[in-house]
Amino acid sequence: MSKDFYEVVDTRRTIRDFQSEPIDDEVIERIISAGMKAPTNDHMRDWHFIVIKDKHIVLKLVKRIPEQISTEEVHEILRDWNLNDACQQNAYIEAIPKQYQMLTQAACVIIPLLKQKTDVLHPENLSHLNGFASIWCCIENMLLATTAEGYSSALRIPLGEEGDWARKVLNFPENYLMPCFIAIGKASTNAPFIKQKEYSITERIHKEVW
Repeated sequence: MSKDFYEVVDTRRTIRDFQSEPIDDEVIERIISAGMKAPTNDHMRDWHFIVIKDKHIVLKLVKRIPEQISTEEVHEILRDWNLNDACQQNAYIEAIPKQYQMLTQAACVIIPLLKQKTDVLHPENLSHLNGFASIWCCIENMLLATTAEGYSSALRIPLGEEGDWARKVLNFPENYLMPCFIAIGKASTNAPFIKQKEYSITERIHKEVW
């Protein structure tokens, strides 16, 4: 954990190709501990984390995720999503076919859970999303801690029935919400580093007013 903070921020990348190397429980605990130090909406940090190393459970967990997707299907998705930027397209072309692979290859899969006090899909106002926003602060801390520990990570937001299926497989309570799957492991030696969209920070900063 010797990396400088800004080096960690600069080197964090989503990686979807992992080695078979395991990860120690102590490392996972430090990563989750970093998440637990994130700001929270109600100061209670009512978050829980299911850590899955057992490949049999992982395989059952990801049963609702397509194992393979063709190049034509990927391009159809890009058309449906109206993605026209080349850099953005390349990122999705790399990401979409590896959703199943990245979770099954990872040294562990972590399922973060937050206590659901409001319906995040139908909030009455932005304040009702505070709990959901807080767990994502926690997740970002975990991603940065993962990088600091020398590991890599990838996220998947559950689609369709994946969240309900995960609840059935992992037996977490009805009043807890799963925002994502987190895959963590050592990056494969040939894992691609996808080119990021370049921007000028000075063009994104507006002083006093827009």
